[in-house]
Amino acid sequence: MKYYLVAGEASGDLHGSNLMKGLQAEDAGAEFRFWGGGMMEAVGGTKVRDYKATAVMGATDVLRSLGKISRNLRECKADILAWKPDVVILIDYPGFNMKIARFCHEHGLRVFYYIAPKTWASREGRNRKLKAWVDRIFIVFPFEIPYFESRQIPFIYKGNPLVDAVDNHTYERPVEQKYIAILAGSRKGEISHTMPNAVKMADSLHSMPEYADYKFVVAGAPARSEEDYAKYIAGRPYVSVLFGRTYDVLKYAEAALINSGTASLEAALTGTPQVVCWRTSFITAFLAKYALRVLDHIKYISLGNLILDKLAFRELIQYDYTAPAAEAEIRRLIEDGSYRQQMLQDYAEIRRRLGESGASRAVAKAMIEILTLKMI
Repeated sequence: MKYYLVAGEASGDLHGSNLMKGLQAEDAGAEFRFWGGGMMEAVGGTKVRDYKATAVMGATDVLRSLGKISRNLRECKADILAWKPDVVILIDYPGFNMKIARFCHEHGLRVFYYIAPKTWASREGRNRKLKAWVDRIFIVFPFEIPYFESRQIPFIYKGNPLVDAVDNHTYERPVEQKYIAILAGSRKGEISHTMPNAVKMADSLHSMPEYADYKFVVAGAPARSEEDYAKYIAGRPYVSVLFGRTYDVLKYAEAALINSGTASLEAALTGTPQVVCWRTSFITAFLAKYALRVLDHIKYISLGNLILDKLAFRELIQYDYTAPAAEAEIRRLIEDGSYRQQMLQDYAEIRRRLGESGASRAVAKAMIEILTLKMI
């Protein structure tokens, strides 16, 4: 069968590549055409556009990129029609992919949504559109099960693909010294809001005798370059950026400062004590605060905390994210053994709730079964 996949972020590229491997294993005749990145490209098929050229984040970034988004939508729609796939598989990235879902539905194409939009966190009105435009959604978090059941939206849950991604990685220590990891996000906006306080924290810790020998390793995001970090680490030989080694950087770190997102859940799965930070523009923060006030069932911004429904690790949000606050939490993670051990115990429960390995192939098998039944 012919599968057209659309991923717009680094995490989508990762999950899309593993899903493609699963589809290949279950369908010997699988053909792929996709919007994604290098990981999907390594599996095979034809890459139409790299996600690095499409990714935007936040209200202000969207406003600045309206022309680019419009052009990408037109190109994607035309390419889908020309290729005539058996199914279009949308991977997260809802701002773009919901528009593609509507277009495909209107043109009689089957649509699967893998890693469904987080309507439990914002834009709950999208649920009506998911019902109308998407043949089946595939969710990846256990707390989503009662939510989508209550909204009467058909779904399939086969576990979380990050479990496989983390467990199947071949690990190698990135630096010899003890170090603290910094994961500043995958987009320029995230980096610009995370790195200033992160390096101030590094400066302060480096000045202390007990931390003078520590390194601070920034895990460079796949879509970024050295240039994106240069001005923050200039003149700081104890701070370095390492690309293509995110899991390694996480695994061996004494502790990690992490911009909220997929990396936070990856840290939980690798067993890395962490503090999450999130800071953005005033407009984006205002809109996010309004959305969370409306959805009063959302208590946390981090996936691991949401899975447990408790604060397994601290979240420094907007103006609470300061260099002194980050420094104090990093020190506690390293110096307070009981605090650290409790976090690791919570991590074990997060992993248990995410389910067994093999999620990507299980999802692929379920997709093929649905398509085969509909084609008879």
